[in-house]
Amino acid sequence: MQIDIDRLNEAELIALNLRIVSRLRLLWQIDAHNSMLGFKIGEKVSVRREGRPPITGVITRYNKKTVSIVTTAGQRWNVSPWLLQKAKTRSSAKPGGQKSNVIVLVRKDEHNS
Repeated sequence: MQIDIDRLNEAELIALNLRIVSRLRLLWQIDAHNSMLGFKIGEKVSVRREGRPPITGVITRYNKKTVSIVTTAGQRWNVSPWLLQKAKTRSSAKPGGQKSNVIVLVRKDEHNS
């Protein structure tokens, strides 16, 4: 299907533009959702930041376009799933070869800032 945009009036061009933008947003949302599926809540991840050291944290929630993570320092970040990568972790195995399901999160005391 071809559309000759040279023959469209202003109202038709605006309507076409709205449909295109809406379709692009849907495609981006689907792509973000598919990227999120590569990670699980509770999984340790790192966030790549250009020119800065990476942030390491644990995924706590999926949002519409982002993933919420909490760092070991207690900071909360909403991050695009495209910036995430699985964190390299030291072995969290217990004696006997079992992995620990406990994730330690540190919370800053609001009165001792």
